[in-house]
Amino acid sequence: MTANEDQEMELEALRSIYEGDEVFKEISPVSFQFRIGELEDSKAFILDVTWPETYPETAPQISLDAFFNNRISAETKQLILSRLEEQAQANLGTAMMYTLFEWAKENQESLMENHKAVVTAVTLASNSDNTTSSPIARKKEKKEQLTKAQKRRMISRTDNKGELPRGWDWVDVIKQLSKTGGKDDD
Repeated sequence: MTANEDQEMELEALRSIYEGDEVFKEISPVSFQFRIGELEDSKAFILDVTWPETYPETAPQISLDAFFNNRISAETKQLILSRLEEQAQANLGTAMMYTLFEWAKENQESLMENHKAVVTAVTLASNSDNTTSSPIARKKEKKEQLTKAQKRRMISRTDNKGELPRGWDWVDVIKQLSKTGGKDDD
């Protein structure tokens, strides 16, 4: 078989295996994303995998450049990539995507054992906003402003508790029934 036929068969297999699974995303017929771990997990990461033209005879291109991975240190990313490259080299000539994904899931703990979350300026800024206690620094939530006409219409439709009166739409129901006719109109 040619490399193209192998790719088509593997793509069909991946689609059937991961159909409806949120961890797998097909970007294009030769480019995929696979999330290892749960979204809330601090040790989760996303693999970006792209097949070269000669895949599976050559290893796929694997990267951790997804924005989701920005909290992972460069050393940890390099470790993950080198270990995945070893697995890819061991499986050359065969359909290896499922094998790589499953290997990464099984070895997530060992891959991320030295993981220390990277602190970014965005997280620092959001944390400093929470620590300020002065009332001037906090922004007040804006309420939706209604015009006088909108307020009048709302009040005329509701009772003094702000609820619509019982049967407020009965006129519409009766009007609809008069247009369609009753059961006895045969």
